[in-house]
Amino acid sequence: MFEEENAQWGLVHALVLDGKGGARSIARTELDELQLQAHESLWLHWDRSHPQTQTWLRKSSGLSEFSCDLLLEENTRPRLLQLSDSELLLFLRGVNLNPGAEPEDMVSVRIFGSAKRVISLRLRPLRATEELLVQLELGKGPKTASELILYMAQYLTNKVQDLVSCLSEVVDEEEEKLDTDERYTPEHGAILQIRRRAAALKRFLAPQRDIFAQLTRLKLPWFVEDDGDYWNELNNSLTRYLEELELTRERVGLVLEAEDRRLSVRMNRTMYRFGVITGIFLPMSFLTGLLGINVGGIPFSASPYGFLIACLLVVSVALGQWWLYRRLRWV
Repeated sequence: MFEEENAQWGLVHALVLDGKGGARSIARTELDELQLQAHESLWLHWDRSHPQTQTWLRKSSGLSEFSCDLLLEENTRPRLLQLSDSELLLFLRGVNLNPGAEPEDMVSVRIFGSAKRVISLRLRPLRATEELLVQLELGKGPKTASELILYMAQYLTNKVQDLVSCLSEVVDEEEEKLDTDERYTPEHGAILQIRRRAAALKRFLAPQRDIFAQLTRLKLPWFVEDDGDYWNELNNSLTRYLEELELTRERVGLVLEAEDRRLSVRMNRTMYRFGVITGIFLPMSFLTGLLGINVGGIPFSASPYGFLIACLLVVSVALGQWWLYRRLRWV
């Protein structure tokens, strides 16, 4: 009921974390008079494209104009900005798993974080927030605002792992087919699509890895003591995925090079055979052309065995060439 009411205001989810891993949903109309207990935290997840979202953010959120401008900026990249009063802005990206979308067409989430409140904005639906809601319903979700941000980053990173593994498996299959079947020809369009996808993912995920490294060293008063260790693990995981993406790009290049070499070998072999055949028939063509001149003095023209002698001469030339090519190891 609250979700339907909140959707009219552009508010996707409004949850109060109970500090024990669970949460309760609240309506948009409760925000103005909401009083949080000492152990509670507030999470507001908004649809950035909704006009009411922009109105609330600028007039009722209590954020500075600078923070609102950044959160509502049309185009941005992964970044971390520490604000006054121990607050932060965090922009993260994840793979696009929405129906009909390309995974490398990244989705983004923009986060404002403080000790008791997290405001997140998205333009397109996020699988990461859906999984986070499931954990909160089970009572196994984040307990504090800092853990909420950490959980969201973790789920976004896990989706990257699934896509990277999928790309790697496709390249494995192509390499195996090339090794087992000499006549197999990979589809260049599909192979190049994998390479472009890996390059696009690396472009957006590389700066996000640097952000995770910064969060490892960032010590805010409202961060949980071991948050730095978890951010470090996310940094290591994303580094591994980026290395896997780079390896995938190189392996795709090797697959294409191997196919080019095989095509080149086939072409050279075909041209070599044509050359040998041409070399054999060229002298015979010369002889038949010479003997076919309609002038007097042609050898054996008056003999009843002239045609047979001419045929034997041509066959002898052909056999002689074959013996010579075998001697020279050309065939």
